[in-house]
Amino acid sequence: MTSPDACPVGVVVDTTLAPRPQRVTLEGRFVSIVPFDLAAHGRDIHERSVGSANDGLWAYLGHGPFADFESFSAHYAEAAKKDDPLLFTILDRATGKAVGHATYMRIAPQDRTIEVGNILYTPALQRTAGATEAMYLMARHAFELGYRRYEWKCNDLNAPSRRAAARYGFTYEGTFRQHMIVKGRNRDTAWFAMLDSDWPRVKAGFEAWLDPANFDAEGRQKRSLGALTAETAR
Repeated sequence: MTSPDACPVGVVVDTTLAPRPQRVTLEGRFVSIVPFDLAAHGRDIHERSVGSANDGLWAYLGHGPFADFESFSAHYAEAAKKDDPLLFTILDRATGKAVGHATYMRIAPQDRTIEVGNILYTPALQRTAGATEAMYLMARHAFELGYRRYEWKCNDLNAPSRRAAARYGFTYEGTFRQHMIVKGRNRDTAWFAMLDSDWPRVKAGFEAWLDPANFDAEGRQKRSLGALTAETAR
């Protein structure tokens, strides 16, 4: 009979439950993360994501594209009621317009694990400082709530999402083959995660990148987020 002492087990951890994220506002310099409100934000997001030119925005999401505002509204009215996924709008602070959304999802307070997902960046948000700041604000809030693992998952074929995960400081952990069927198609899912022990380094990189001193007069970055995060690791 094997002695219990001979079986390796994980280290003892604090088993305190993390609080569930609430419908709060997270303020940044470029964007604000606010609870999704269909009446306030629906038209903005729909107008910035409608049309065949924007079909690619929906390629890897489990919903959309939508033929009209009525079908868009029907979906998002139900999505806004849920606590998991918990839907937030990304507002451009310069214009006050809704330019995207993201959720906290697969929330496990007992394990202190949470995922960011269902991310929609309209063209008005893509490749802007606000796009990066939005992910910084959501990650910071999750770790401030006491979560110890922050996840990012995407279709393994979604190369832009995989690049974004790496840029934001997530670590690739593997691919779950035939993980899901989405819109009638197979999805292999790439898993990424960031741990609470990673966050101080990643946070420093984000904050150095977002510092006004890192941008020239035309708003172009002087140093990349990846370079700054790597530098804080040394």
